[in-house]
Amino acid sequence: MDLSKKLRAIAAIPAFPVLLALAASHCLNDLLQSVITAVYPMLKADMGLDFAQIGLITLIYQLSASIFQPVVGYVFDKHPFSLSLPAGMCCTAVGIVLFACSNTMPGILVAVFTVGLGSATLHPEASRITSLAGHSRRGLAQSVFQVGGNFGGSIGPLLVAIIVAPYGRIYVLWFLVAVILCFWAMSPICKWYKNYLQTRSQQVGATGHKLHMPLSKTATVMTIGVIIILIFSKYIYMASLQSYYTFYLIDRFGISISASQICLFVFVVSTAVGTLAGGPIGDRYGRKLVIWVSILGTAPFSLLMPHVGFTMTVILSFCSGFMLSSAFPAILLYAQELLPTKLGMISGLFFGFAFGVGGIASAILGNFADTYGIEAVYKFCAYTPLLGIVAIFLPNLKNAPTPQ
Repeated sequence: MDLSKKLRAIAAIPAFPVLLALAASHCLNDLLQSVITAVYPMLKADMGLDFAQIGLITLIYQLSASIFQPVVGYVFDKHPFSLSLPAGMCCTAVGIVLFACSNTMPGILVAVFTVGLGSATLHPEASRITSLAGHSRRGLAQSVFQVGGNFGGSIGPLLVAIIVAPYGRIYVLWFLVAVILCFWAMSPICKWYKNYLQTRSQQVGATGHKLHMPLSKTATVMTIGVIIILIFSKYIYMASLQSYYTFYLIDRFGISISASQICLFVFVVSTAVGTLAGGPIGDRYGRKLVIWVSILGTAPFSLLMPHVGFTMTVILSFCSGFMLSSAFPAILLYAQELLPTKLGMISGLFFGFAFGVGGIASAILGNFADTYGIEAVYKFCAYTPLLGIVAIFLPNLKNAPTPQ
């Protein structure tokens, strides 16, 4: 399928404007989230923090953003709320203001905790609405939503460098413009979701129709366990590339910092392209096939990368990023099909678990690199995609009910 056909397929989705608004909201939310880590060097200098305190800030932020996601999803599964997305953005806005103005460690911790709550609200709720709005093209819709987040997370540090770094941390307040834009983007989403909830309530009341789980509870629990192993394997290797790829290139090939950043940009592009491709391929050929090929199929590239030259390393990193990133939309939608009445909870569980694994893996791999060297990280992590073999235990869900 060429690019023009993909664009026409996206535009043909009935709730296409809502999907665009969801992608824009995800972009702006992740842009605001990325401000926290991008400002770390300034924060360390302003307040005289050590690396242990920076680690504590990261821990509080990750706990808030990760652990509360399934909790938020569960609550809104039970009690749907059409204004859930703006409520989450209110938390983010308060956190950004506190982060810009606080000059004490407790104040910073409260700020990042509040920003994390905003993220914990947006990801499961927006993912739920994306699946509902995408309907029969849910994979494509989820990919568009995910790419919005990828783009926002990548431009946040660049904007910090332009807006904040030359003038001081107080200029983080300029990012409230992104908050206002996000509220504006959420307006059509809230209207659509309110109408959806009203219509759905009337339909259920009239027909008594309820969605049922496609598997038994025991089989569902076991299948979720397999998916958790797959996410574990994916995000360990992704953490090695996202956090330490530039150090690896500089250490092994002696390239400049600027050249390493260009290589990192190539990798980031590969993750965006892979995310956009994974959803529609899953719509067409099935989620299980995409999960199987995406994770296990990364192994040849990851295993070769520590043993080739610079040019092939860049090419193999692109291939690895593309393959791994195509898996997440399929994994998330597969999990939603397992629990069609718990879209928010399951979305929050897997978003939160992915964030948590990525953060913990980065910390562990950093210590591993200090002890054994940066090349050892890639020789070790090269084997983690082989865990994709457990996808063989995923049952086929071709007749699973579409979440409504």
